[in-house]
Amino acid sequence: MAQWVTVWRAAQLVGVPRGKLQQRVRAGEIELADGLVSTETLLKLYPQTQLEESGLLERVTQIRDESFGRRVRERLLPNQEVLAQRLFRQTQALADVQRHLQRYHTLVIALRDRLNRLLREPGGDDPRLLDLQRQLNDGLARALATEPVDVLDVMDDMLKVMSAQVTLRPSGHQFAVEGHDTLLQAGMRAGLKLNYGCGNGSCGMCKVRVTAGQVVRTMATDYPLSENEKTQGYVLACAHTAASSELTLETLEARGPADIPQQQIVTTVRAVRALAPDTMLLHLQTPRSHRLRFLAGQSVTLGLAEGDGLRRSYPIASCPCDDRNLQFFIARDATDPLAARLFAGGLKHGDAVTVWGPSGEFVLVDDVHPLVFAACDTGFAPVKSLIEHALSLDASPSISLFWLATRADGHFMANQCRAWSEALDPFEYSLSTHADAATGASQMSAAIRADLFDIDCAFYVAGPAPFVDALCAELSAAGVPRSQVHAEVMG
Repeated sequence: MAQWVTVWRAAQLVGVPRGKLQQRVRAGEIELADGLVSTETLLKLYPQTQLEESGLLERVTQIRDESFGRRVRERLLPNQEVLAQRLFRQTQALADVQRHLQRYHTLVIALRDRLNRLLREPGGDDPRLLDLQRQLNDGLARALATEPVDVLDVMDDMLKVMSAQVTLRPSGHQFAVEGHDTLLQAGMRAGLKLNYGCGNGSCGMCKVRVTAGQVVRTMATDYPLSENEKTQGYVLACAHTAASSELTLETLEARGPADIPQQQIVTTVRAVRALAPDTMLLHLQTPRSHRLRFLAGQSVTLGLAEGDGLRRSYPIASCPCDDRNLQFFIARDATDPLAARLFAGGLKHGDAVTVWGPSGEFVLVDDVHPLVFAACDTGFAPVKSLIEHALSLDASPSISLFWLATRADGHFMANQCRAWSEALDPFEYSLSTHADAATGASQMSAAIRADLFDIDCAFYVAGPAPFVDALCAELSAAGVPRSQVHAEVMG
């Protein structure tokens, strides 16, 4: 028997990006009923789907391999208390279904016996009664017949134990809670703009209201919820996880950069590493009690204690889902005192660096267009953050990256691009070189047209002004609406 699942869950079951299923919905290939998809429809569209190929069995059997140890168990399965609660509630649901089936079975048998008695009484040869008897017998035969198990039903039941599906209201956004993640951690991994502050139960900014399902506390907190808030179902997202397989939370989310507060945080240098002869990776870590809340693609100002001259704005190259670890790609630049200090070995592990921000409007727009990213040199930094954010959202049908290098070491993370391409079906990339950024942008535009040009894509362009201006002009001339081109000029 077919079941009905959300588009989000359907994408998990058949192993495709949610954006691709949404495209098929818009094309009329998939019909929704109250926002749900039939597993029967999914199997017709994806007949190759098999439980053995879905990755679910492999993920479970890996846990038996001691070489994976605790790391795998914590990544894939919740703790024993949460797992027991989800299994208990699944068992309750199964018992409810069995009880209802037994009642329906008793009712149908009673109706059949009553009908047989009517047929034996005078006037029992009424054709309408005979037709009703045939209909009832045929229906019982079909109901009792042995049918193949719907593989998606089995997979869905497994997912409900291993992970929980959370729906946010009023936005309707959905995400999965896996392993030992809290509600806040899981929502951030999914790329959602949840409200939060400290992340450790002290500030109360991550309050959410549970309107359906159950949660369980995972750590002690200092922030005191009032009795009225507790009665209404409020909990701290940073200190709770899902105890039921489905959960509905009521909370407000940031709509854009204007909803992200300005912050000042003293961070610590975690690592300094050369990515290429003229490009360095600066890895900063925030205190556990004061994380940086930002949107993918935004920038911050970095400053040293030695004076105002050692301040400079850089785009964050890492994903907001890991808000304690901030990465920056810094190019050798004699006019940048902070970069000069970095390349001279003046910044070392453990040094203090103050962060102000975030700033900038170069962020993902909430839509389901295919995404095209174009970067020049260290313009790859905000683009990398956006790509990681887009991969977390899993809403775009496809992601393409075009990266221009104007110097010999300009493609300093080509291995990362290759890894994305090999691991992810919807991702492809193209690397190009040219000493002149504007000319390289024109050549990139030609490559975009030849490879995948579609004016219905969303374009994100980052790099020096000559590159950004030239490529945006080319896209405009090709008919791409201005609202679908997002640009970030880097000094």
